Amino acid sequence: MSRREIIVRVADLQIGGTGDLLVTVGLGSCIAIVLYDSAACVGGLAHVLLPSPALSRHDGNPAKSPHTAVPRLLELMGGRGASPRRITARLAGGASMFAALAPPGTIQMGERNVVASRQVLNAHGVPLVGESVGGDFGRTVRLDVTEGTLEVRSVAHGIHSI
Repeated sequence: MSRREIIVRVADLQIGGTGDLLVTVGLGSCIAIVLYDSAACVGGLAHVLLPSPALSRHDGNPAKSPHTAVPRLLELMGGRGASPRRITARLAGGASMFAALAPPGTIQMGERNVVASRQVLNAHGVPLVGESVGGDFGRTVRLDVTEGTLEVRSVAHGIHSI
């Protein structure tokens, strides 16, 4: 079966179905929020930039923060037959890419993105079933919507699935 690769850019979100690969490249402090309904074979991926909409100018882009990206993904996935009761979540990214340059005790943007994403998923009742977050290295993720597998790649740590 041929796969259709859907690229998810920074501050973007996409959904896909059978035969689709959702891919995002270059996650540093950004975080990939990956939602999946195995029964409907529908997946969603958001490449979130900021932990809060308050940190962004108001441009109407729901993919910039978890607070707006998660509800939008749930809405789009529901339109393709996904059920909120079956959707699970995985997170990747949220690295502290420049921790050495920050004053001691500073909470890094990556860590803030992870915390905000977990809070929003919890508020929407979406169980978090896996994550590859933190550290000081970038990541690329690929969700095979047909299989439900999420592959996380990094130069520092190779390839693994969550």
